[in-house]
Amino acid sequence: MLQLDMMIDGQAVKGTGTIDVINPATGSPFAAVQRATVDQVNEAVQSAKNAFASWSQTSDSERQTACNKLAAAIEANMPELMELVTKESGKPMGGLNGVGAGMEVGGSMAWTQFTAGLELPVDVIQDDDNARVEVHRKPLGVVASITPWNWPLLIAIWHVVPAIRTGNTVVIKPSPFTPVATTRFVELAQEVLPPGVLNLVNGEGDVGGALTTHPDIAKIVFTGSTATGRKIMESASASLKRLTLELGGNDAGIVLPDVDVKEVAPKIFGACFHNNGQTCAALKRLYVHESQYEEMCSELAKMAQQVKVGDGLAEDTELGPIQNEAQLNIVTSLAESARADGGRFLTGGKRMDREGYFFEPTIVADLTDGSRLVDEEPFGPIVPVIKYSDVDEVIARANANERGLGGSVWSSDTNKAIEFAQKLECGSAWVNQHGTIQPNAPFGGVKQSGVGVEFGTYGLEEYTSIQTLNIAK
Repeated sequence: MLQLDMMIDGQAVKGTGTIDVINPATGSPFAAVQRATVDQVNEAVQSAKNAFASWSQTSDSERQTACNKLAAAIEANMPELMELVTKESGKPMGGLNGVGAGMEVGGSMAWTQFTAGLELPVDVIQDDDNARVEVHRKPLGVVASITPWNWPLLIAIWHVVPAIRTGNTVVIKPSPFTPVATTRFVELAQEVLPPGVLNLVNGEGDVGGALTTHPDIAKIVFTGSTATGRKIMESASASLKRLTLELGGNDAGIVLPDVDVKEVAPKIFGACFHNNGQTCAALKRLYVHESQYEEMCSELAKMAQQVKVGDGLAEDTELGPIQNEAQLNIVTSLAESARADGGRFLTGGKRMDREGYFFEPTIVADLTDGSRLVDEEPFGPIVPVIKYSDVDEVIARANANERGLGGSVWSSDTNKAIEFAQKLECGSAWVNQHGTIQPNAPFGGVKQSGVGVEFGTYGLEEYTSIQTLNIAK
């Protein structure tokens, strides 16, 4: 079984025990990582604090070069990293519509390269006979990164690279379900970065709590559940730490009555089911006009019945397992609740009879707002299709949810779709697509889907503080 150490101050470190990492396609462990103590969390933070003194003073070009070297390290080790991502997360190597481990590792490389090239130049807001006033962006200090299990390596890159690019140092704690690929990346990064710039500790709630409450942490970046995000925000308040919280969503997609159902249905299916529905910005509530409701339900059900589900290491697999048993139980509970609410199961609806954490791709019709499956985020391969009759009313229904990460409008009239998309209360609104993200476009949520944004210069700025320099003439 693969054994991996933690990384503190550039050195491989043992803990007081190990955490088994389960391959969700088999339900059996394939790796083990070291478990940190609270004292080791403190050592990692101190190491990052010590390294910040010099790393924050490196030139912009030096940090850019370092980030480009990190991208090159990812590229050089892509086959290994892909296999680790598949074994720990369950996502296929290729995946439905190419959304799999290859996309995750390739995206990690691409995001690193793009972020390396970003700059935050000095902004001169006055230069006259009286004064020169400049606005400078300065690194914050030690950043705590806490990552989830659904896109373990890619989200680690989203956290770590902008922090390092802007002169911060990092202590990362990956999800105990999926720490392997991230640990391997941190090992590779030690060949590029000075000791202490990037540290890694493993553990569960006690380790996360020690990290988020530590007085020497300047910023916390967290991707995960809203409940955990609230706890992190509370713990950060004692020392007014900076926060970026991406807390998931329950994204609505609204299909207007003028669409060609057969044309858009495959795109909608992909938006719902890529990564087995385990993506924050997946389409999770589909509202379809009554005039096309049955046709859309039928098309989606056909695709759910035909999609290839299996071990992600198999070449033809499109959808893998749910990542962990606890999440499988949540999806199962939501399916049972949907049955009790009178949901019409067009396909799927139960755990698959095989080893691992597999659940049948499921389409449920005839539910409405107020059902748990509509109101809650399932984070799995189950989607409710909801009938509506009035477009203005359905916008209000989509907005009534407490989440606000993303949303989409589907129409043959692009201008009409844009008009309605702008009425959605969400951080990202898509037209005739859903869940598309890119490294130059800011991404984040409103309401209880989070605080702050990631990506591009908007996201880079969140790893800095502003210093206004006012020079008298």
